[in-house]
Amino acid sequence: MAGADVTPDSGPPEGAAVSVHRHAVPFYETDAMGIVHHSNHVRYLELGRIAWLQEHDQPYEKYVENGLHLATTKIEVDYHRPVRFADVVEIVVWAEEIRHASLRMGYVLRVGDEVIATGSSDHAAVDDDGKVRRLPKERRNLLRERLGASPA
Repeated sequence: MAGADVTPDSGPPEGAAVSVHRHAVPFYETDAMGIVHHSNHVRYLELGRIAWLQEHDQPYEKYVENGLHLATTKIEVDYHRPVRFADVVEIVVWAEEIRHASLRMGYVLRVGDEVIATGSSDHAAVDDDGKVRRLPKERRNLLRERLGASPA
């Protein structure tokens, strides 16, 4: 399920490993109209993704210690309604696809029961020099288990 296919009533597929991260909107994230600036939604996706890795894989710092980074290659965000100062954004995140050297994450952002945004992000595994590298097989297999795919 790609981020663009996520509707306000949908979310992660059944059986997917899901993390939920909550973020209270500080005043500095808002614009002159008192609405969260759209660029902050990309930050929210990152907060959720890092929480998901911590909970279902390993802390991102472990990737970095091993000379591996997950460079963002694509971000899609569909905005459904504005977010304001002091709203608590619930960031629901799951892995949609794990490939040899990349992964795709899916997101639904809510305030209360209302979906405020949906999206996805693609990431390439790269080394310290920015060269694409395969995810280690054990890491890749573990991540695939989180979305129900069979190890390769």
